[in-house]
Amino acid sequence: MSEISAEDAKIITLARASRARTGAAEGAAVRDETGRTYAATSVDLPSLKLSALQVAVAMAVSSGAEDLEAAALVTADEQVRDADVAAVRDLGRKAPILLAAPDGSVRATLVP
Repeated sequence: MSEISAEDAKIITLARASRARTGAAEGAAVRDETGRTYAATSVDLPSLKLSALQVAVAMAVSSGAEDLEAAALVTADEQVRDADVAAVRDLGRKAPILLAAPDGSVRATLVP
């Protein structure tokens, strides 16, 4: 895998930190068109279930973001779920999605 940019490494680090802080199975972070970042973990309540990427995208939208530059998902899973790809694409049609292992190593980059 080729080197990733410092900005992409930052969102992977934020996703890893969120995951570690809460003990969640997955952490995610997105970067909007102004460079602001939003990190999240999954929500698993009786009345509300959202993936980490869905929460991160929702945080960006609720803060006024109009586009995403990139997204990162840190998980032990081998692939990004279709619903997560759809959430990212709703806001950032051109945003790459970085799939990283829990140790932060990038497994795949999904590009539109």
